[in-house]
Amino acid sequence: MDPEAVGMLADSLRTTMTAASGAKLDAALTDLGWLDMLDEIPDVAIPLVFRLLGETGAHAPALNDVVLRAAGAAPGGTLPLPVAGGSWVIWERDDRASATLDDLPIHLVPEGDPVPLAAGRRALGWWLVGTSRAMLSLARQHAVDRVQFGRRISSFQAIRHRLAETLVAIEGAEATLDTAAAQSDGADGLASLLAKAAAGQAALTTARHCQQVLGGLGFTAEHQLHHHVKRSLVLDGLLGSARELTRQAGATLRAKGSAPRLAEL
Repeated sequence: MDPEAVGMLADSLRTTMTAASGAKLDAALTDLGWLDMLDEIPDVAIPLVFRLLGETGAHAPALNDVVLRAAGAAPGGTLPLPVAGGSWVIWERDDRASATLDDLPIHLVPEGDPVPLAAGRRALGWWLVGTSRAMLSLARQHAVDRVQFGRRISSFQAIRHRLAETLVAIEGAEATLDTAAAQSDGADGLASLLAKAAAGQAALTTARHCQQVLGGLGFTAEHQLHHHVKRSLVLDGLLGSARELTRQAGATLRAKGSAPRLAEL
């Protein structure tokens, strides 16, 4: 798919996600051909759609479609998904929000059947990257606008260090996701597992640093930061948190006695 076409698709998706969320966005994505894109150009569609979900703050049950496709099942439905702590949830395709999970239509269910998780983890990784980008943009703009002691706080070294560390974490997560997408990703899905862990850790790092840059303003209900922070916490837990996946990767490598080459440097 040529860059111009990707750019046009991105503009269309961003406009749609800005105008709708939840079940309405789910229907709008279907009208835009999301399921066809998932079959024909998944390497373009998945990063693009999920990154934009993070950047715009919208939500849709598209994760179901990615996991169902990986399992060889028809898209458009739902299925139980593992979440941090050994629990299982279903991401509903309606707007029955959970009061405890960032008002997302995610509800606890009994343990489900094992499903392939590599593609879903990469999708969530891109969502976390998009959410991190949104948080960084908010913190950067505040640093540029806010004046203390007669100077913009963006000139303070401590602020610059936090924003720089955040950017490095996000760029590193993107690199791991690109690497995972290029891998055949064997049965254990190690590359995708590590990419999801890196994206989750990047989002947590971003949330911490951006909250410090924004100060008390970031805690207010009127500011958008807290929405992205809550979203990143939920997404980090889905299909395994950064902490759990890092431990799982370590256990896998210890059992094998060696580490595979995942990227050519």
